[in-house]
Amino acid sequence: MPPITSDAVEPARNRAGRGAAGREGRSRKLSTIARHGRLQRPSAVRTGLKIVASTLAVALVSGGIVAGIALWDVAASVKPGVALVDSQGEAVTDLPAIGAYPGGVNLLIVGSDSRDGQDQRFIDPEVDASGNLNDVTMLVHISEDHSNATVVSFPRDMFVPIPSCPDPEGGSFDSMSRQKLNTSLSYGGLACTALTVSQLTGLEIPFAAEVQFSGVMAMSTALGGVTVCVADPIEDEYTNTFLSAGEHTLEGYEALQFLRTRHGVGDGSDLSRISNQQVFLSAMMQQVKSAETLTNPGILYSLAKAAAKNMQLSDSLTSLDTMIAIAMTLRDVDLSNIAFVQYPNAAVEGGVEPIDDAAAALFEALGNDQPIQLTGATGSGAVANPTDPTAVDPAEGADAGADPADPAATAPPADATDPAAGGAVVLPSSVTGQTADQRTCSRGRTLDDQ
Repeated sequence: MPPITSDAVEPARNRAGRGAAGREGRSRKLSTIARHGRLQRPSAVRTGLKIVASTLAVALVSGGIVAGIALWDVAASVKPGVALVDSQGEAVTDLPAIGAYPGGVNLLIVGSDSRDGQDQRFIDPEVDASGNLNDVTMLVHISEDHSNATVVSFPRDMFVPIPSCPDPEGGSFDSMSRQKLNTSLSYGGLACTALTVSQLTGLEIPFAAEVQFSGVMAMSTALGGVTVCVADPIEDEYTNTFLSAGEHTLEGYEALQFLRTRHGVGDGSDLSRISNQQVFLSAMMQQVKSAETLTNPGILYSLAKAAAKNMQLSDSLTSLDTMIAIAMTLRDVDLSNIAFVQYPNAAVEGGVEPIDDAAAALFEALGNDQPIQLTGATGSGAVANPTDPTAVDPAEGADAGADPADPAATAPPADATDPAAGGAVVLPSSVTGQTADQRTCSRGRTLDDQ
């Protein structure tokens, strides 16, 4: 991983007992009252009803106990939260309780490359295990009326300004005018990455979660695996990912390595990895929707536990009801209204930089809760699935960064909304990605091409 180059960077600092109250009571003698005559023999129907009633009572009580244990188990798994602050430096508070979240949601998901405490399979003697870079940074935006959602992926090597961030040990870190986005996590932790993305997008971010390798593995396993399409063989010695062309159901370690592979997809760049991850995410959402996962308490519990045990959450996310409330907002969003996009960027020496006009069009639409319409390619890490006529084939080299000198790629069309698409904002072609209803395949890359 690239080292942090700025000399301004400082290292980030980074059973309850049950009371036993006894009650005093007098023993009460139960008397038996004898009645004249024979007792009536209970009928088979009456006996059957009693058995049913007893069984139902036991089931309800047992179910309540199991539910209580499950809730306690999840709550006990939650790690201490990270305090987030808004753009004014104020703590994020006063968040609603359980139920479909009453309004819009901005949730930041950060994937850390830290090997600290991870499976031995990820320990490389040549890699600093104490490093903590945000190699994956995604912002999930759900509109206030819950009619549409957008997941924006930010390139790790994109040069951005990093604002002054709170130091967990007190005080604050200095701001920096130009650093790669993936240094923000090691600089000031999850709160710093949230502030950086908030400044970059103009959106307040009240929820954030940091996940490491083990967390991704646990989440994919809780889903029972995700079936992805591979157009060409994927061969990557770095992540030990070797997949033939066709469909593969991935979970645990294999799912994680598929998401991590860079050398084995597209042109081998981090941008290709983003579009490859979008193949996985769209397949996952299709699977979640078809299996009605968001209405299945058992699966939701497994996912909540996996998240609580394996993620570092912001204070605002550490309550179980908040996690479920956010999940419930996606329950009724149509797949065609869930978009996975890449932050518009252009290639520069040593990385990429934002395309400001295109980014402004994207985040103005999200800020106004307007649906978006993509005109750009899916990216060089993905191709259209032949069985899906709605998917857009990526242009050659589309993932290598747009040409900032090309007005057509960087600015929205003159008519920025499409009445035929329900007033969706038409985005410039430099905003690449796909919708969750599109079936796409990973564009593999063999060792011979590396």
